[in-house]
Amino acid sequence: MTPLAPLLRLLEAHTPEDADEAHSLEEMRRMLPQLAHPLSRNQMPAHFTASALLVDIEAGRVALLHHAKLDKWLQPGGHAEAIDEGLMHHAALREATEETGCAVRLYHDPPTLLDVDVHRIPARADEPAHHHLDLRFLVVAKDPQALALNAAESFAVQWFSFDAAMSRATDPPLRRMIRKARSILGR
Repeated sequence: MTPLAPLLRLLEAHTPEDADEAHSLEEMRRMLPQLAHPLSRNQMPAHFTASALLVDIEAGRVALLHHAKLDKWLQPGGHAEAIDEGLMHHAALREATEETGCAVRLYHDPPTLLDVDVHRIPARADEPAHHHLDLRFLVVAKDPQALALNAAESFAVQWFSFDAAMSRATDPPLRRMIRKARSILGR
């Protein structure tokens, strides 16, 4: 089995909800064979990232963070690291814990993608503009009361009802993810 086999399985098994997500999925499938190190943050012009839509099932709410670098409300997420062993759901779980303070678990086991999105990251002093090929998972907080700000990552982190999360979400792909999670959870 190749190190990218789990990534390939996730992409092959995912069914997009709309034309925008279908375009992102097609871009990921097209770009994957062209990237020598698809999980490395140093791979340009694009690399895979992982994020988590974190939910509190009992209270019917979603955690969003006010991202410090991008200055908008988003889901937790980020780059794969060696500790993730090439498994993007591990990256999503790790990022969710690091950015929210909550212990977390996947909603679906075995790992299943909730959503995919390709988005452009603007250039900064230390890196050129590039694309994130973001794999998004539905993640459950085991201890929602532990939600805590990681000031190195965000201006704020907060639980929102699904309606309030939709009103804070300015990115259409995040809104799509929230709708999907709401449907899955029957909220």
